[in-house]
Amino acid sequence: MPDNSHPARIDLQILATTDLHMNLFHEEEDGGRQGPLPSLARVATAIENQRKACKNTLLFDNGDFLQGTPLADFLAESAARKPDFLHPAIAAMNLVGYDAITLGNHDFAFGGDFLRKVLRKAHFSVSSANLSMERPERIRPSILLNREFSDRDGRNHLVRIGVIGLLPPQTPCWDRSLQSFMSVRDMAEAVGEEVSALRFEGAHAVILLAHSGIDSGDYRRGMENGATALAALQGVDAVIAGHTHLVFPAPDFPVQPGIDPTAGTLAQKPAVMAGFWGSHLGVIRLVLSPCSTRGWRVESGHSAVQSALSAPPHAGVAAIVRPVQAATRRHFERKVARSDVALDSRFALLGHDAGQRLVSMSQRWHVKHALRGTRWQNLPILATVTPSRAGGRSGPCHYTAIPPGPLNLQHLSELYPYPNRLVALKLSGRDLAQWLERSASAFRQILPDRPDQLLIDPDFPSYNFDAIDGLGWEIDLAQPARHKANGTLAAPDARRISDIRHYGRKVAPDDSFILVTNSYRQSETGLFAGLTTGREVALDDGTRARDVLRRYVTHCRRVEPPAASGFRFRPAQGRSAIFETAPDAGRDLSAIAGFRPEDLGLSPEGFLRLRIHF
Repeated sequence: MPDNSHPARIDLQILATTDLHMNLFHEEEDGGRQGPLPSLARVATAIENQRKACKNTLLFDNGDFLQGTPLADFLAESAARKPDFLHPAIAAMNLVGYDAITLGNHDFAFGGDFLRKVLRKAHFSVSSANLSMERPERIRPSILLNREFSDRDGRNHLVRIGVIGLLPPQTPCWDRSLQSFMSVRDMAEAVGEEVSALRFEGAHAVILLAHSGIDSGDYRRGMENGATALAALQGVDAVIAGHTHLVFPAPDFPVQPGIDPTAGTLAQKPAVMAGFWGSHLGVIRLVLSPCSTRGWRVESGHSAVQSALSAPPHAGVAAIVRPVQAATRRHFERKVARSDVALDSRFALLGHDAGQRLVSMSQRWHVKHALRGTRWQNLPILATVTPSRAGGRSGPCHYTAIPPGPLNLQHLSELYPYPNRLVALKLSGRDLAQWLERSASAFRQILPDRPDQLLIDPDFPSYNFDAIDGLGWEIDLAQPARHKANGTLAAPDARRISDIRHYGRKVAPDDSFILVTNSYRQSETGLFAGLTTGREVALDDGTRARDVLRRYVTHCRRVEPPAASGFRFRPAQGRSAIFETAPDAGRDLSAIAGFRPEDLGLSPEGFLRLRIHF
């Protein structure tokens, strides 16, 4: 018999994934990489186990599930044309049993029509409170889930859980082609409206699915990484964060105002961020108790993350994905050219990456032909070079390592995994110096006679490290970084970049150039904001960068790109640093022999640690 002498309590478990980026399932022999690869299939097993332990469970995804692998690109370009198309990501998420999801900025990468078509067959709800979109169809500002949960005595109760999804307001700025069909407003403004509406409808608890990183400090209108400020809003009971691919709570997460990585709280509310690609499962446990004003209230909460890497792949998810992976593999195994050199990104941040030089060569080739007969045809053409796979937050296996020999479409996808458009801008020598100064913020200041300083700023994402092919320049690491990773000034008087030359000739501030970059760099926010805004656009014909790369190598048939990226560090006696790279990079250090590298073994995270000298 139930004990009626004490108030009922409901234990509610909330599970969360984020930033899956179409990592649905990986065959065990995948690419010969070291260790298990994260995926939805692995985290699905962890979800199944958690549900067995607590039947009062809700499952959410925090966005960026639809783009990020060759499979995603293949489906967007081919299979999605079928009228009865069921996207394998949706099929797998239906099988796993998601209750609701929100959208991330990358979920719009293939356009609004594709997104709408994909979501039509979802068995779960979709929320994005700050999104305004033509024909949103399945996408709603907020969701009220009515679920029957049992209390500790086994009695069933109707519980209403409000869910509010949120998208970074910068999303249409990062890809201006999106502005034709969508706009995104401030996250906090949308939360305020939707919390009131959900409480009016009888929500007992409100969960935020904020595709936003964790940042400290006060609320700033339009902030990108506002999970902490959002958690502080009245009426919010728990926050699921994402976007920045970090893990929270975690012992190494920095303690900042409003952020408690030990208790797992933001603004004293339980919160999780579950890594990326299915690496972790976020777990929030709420205790609901009776409330005289609205039936139930959140009495307490606890958050944790669970690694999913050791979980075996879920057989049902694998069965869904295998057939489309096989078709994708057949497509991407098509040989298109041959490389006489290795295309290797393990030393990209030291200026050696033949793969990215190949990408930039293709871009300069395309733009040179496209600008013939225009007023820009006689200007020198340069191209940004950005390592797409260079370790960092993505781990010690996240490098490109293509051996000499045949090149197939899979290799090209590794060299350029993003669906960005190619864009060519007219810039001055002064603009280029500022561009390189921002990029050089990837490096920490290296002080003399202080051993084992880390070279790379861990907060600086490698996808923001642009070299410029066609130029040579020097970087002075004795100077502090002029910019923070988000683009704000850190040391206004600092200047790391000097001696910029174009084929041996010193570049003057007023010299004019055509710089080939991509649609993401046209953003009005972030590290390079202001350098592209208002500049003359010499070319933006909708061509995607990866298509240009494919055409170029097919045209050449045989390629041998040089590895050097054009920059050098200013020599400095008594200065050394620790450079972390792929664990197998120590087999051949000849490419960086000038740094006199010393092998210091592996870091706890699995990176090879090299002491290099300047």
